[in-house]
Amino acid sequence: MTTRPFSNPAPADSEAVEQARLGALARYDILDTPPDGAFDRIAALAARMLNAPIATVSIVDSDRIWFKATHGLEGVTQVGRDPGLCASAILHDRPHVVPDALTDPRTAANPLVHGELGIRSYAGVPLTTADGHRLGTLNVLDTRPRQLSEADVATLRDLAAVVMDELELRLSTLSTLRRERQMREQIQRDAELIDHFAATLQRTLLPPTLPHVPGLELACHYHAASPRQVIGDFYDVFPLGDGRWGFFLGDVAGHGASAAAVTSLIRYTLRAAALHESDLVAGLAELNTALLMDSHNSKFCTVLFGTLTGVTGGGFHVTLASGGHPPALRLRPERDGAAVDELGPDGGMLVGALPEARFSTCSLRLEPGHTLLLYTDGLTEARPDGAFFGEDGLHAFVVSRPGKNAGQLISNLTELIGKFDPPPTDDIALLAISVPT
Repeated sequence: MTTRPFSNPAPADSEAVEQARLGALARYDILDTPPDGAFDRIAALAARMLNAPIATVSIVDSDRIWFKATHGLEGVTQVGRDPGLCASAILHDRPHVVPDALTDPRTAANPLVHGELGIRSYAGVPLTTADGHRLGTLNVLDTRPRQLSEADVATLRDLAAVVMDELELRLSTLSTLRRERQMREQIQRDAELIDHFAATLQRTLLPPTLPHVPGLELACHYHAASPRQVIGDFYDVFPLGDGRWGFFLGDVAGHGASAAAVTSLIRYTLRAAALHESDLVAGLAELNTALLMDSHNSKFCTVLFGTLTGVTGGGFHVTLASGGHPPALRLRPERDGAAVDELGPDGGMLVGALPEARFSTCSLRLEPGHTLLLYTDGLTEARPDGAFFGEDGLHAFVVSRPGKNAGQLISNLTELIGKFDPPPTDDIALLAISVPT
């Protein structure tokens, strides 16, 4: 094969071109990667097919030549870029062939020629990307002068193309992995954002703190079955004036944004109804109408809706209206422990399900030492150890560990819920009201 003189490489070796080449090299992320059998086999194949003792797959970095694969060059992983045979080879698109390195002015002073290796001939084909960047070379080197035939150079070109195929395949795999990693990271960011939104929305749907009510102790707890599910349970305690207080606790069917919208409607409707309507049944009827009139809402709820009024001599008079909700529990101290009473008016129907829904009320007196507990059915429908906790389980627990006040009762129940295995699959809202002794 006849070699052609090289033209001045200055335009191709300009700073802008080199920076673009290094950018492409970074895209392939090949530098300093572990040995790869595919590249090792290509180097061995090049040496065998061209009858050369040394062959390399070389990558030209900004200040070094790094060998991705070598054959016959044991223990050498990189050499300096200047002067370098491979660094010269990437300056042009055509093969770089040096038949006799001792007599060729391009290589006569090269340390690889005069050093221990004693290189006398060299042939390298650039590893060129589809967009024209030369990342490195596929080379064969010999310790004797030799002239390569056209067929030899064609073989080297074909093997260099195989190297680029491997690099492109690796890049495609890396790109896929990067996209998957980016997707996972985006999913994680989205999940964190959803958690943040859900937590923020939950805080807006539940009172941040319970008010101070003279003569009463209040405590509450909310257990979210999932941090990413907006709540369907709700509770509130609020002043009505003239020493009266309103309260409610309930459960919207379902979860998510639609349940949150219904929860918000319920809270503000019941608050408004309690302020202008002393009849709790009328208040629940007003809520029932509001839910049925909302064309965007197909959800209903259960709720206990009550008022508290202080009485002379201590204690509070409680009026309680039910909209299909489990009854409240009153804990009373007894000589041998505690007794529990179910308190709920008969006949209360679901709110927002039927236009003709009927509601009823009952009254009781909360004496000093008594505690009133309201809860949602996520507690009684939990299945610790595979069996329903149930109303009987709740009654037995509050009798065995009644606590002396609302705070202690809620603390005991919170600890209990935290130990459920498996955890509850539904939200749980708890509200306790006690009259200190």
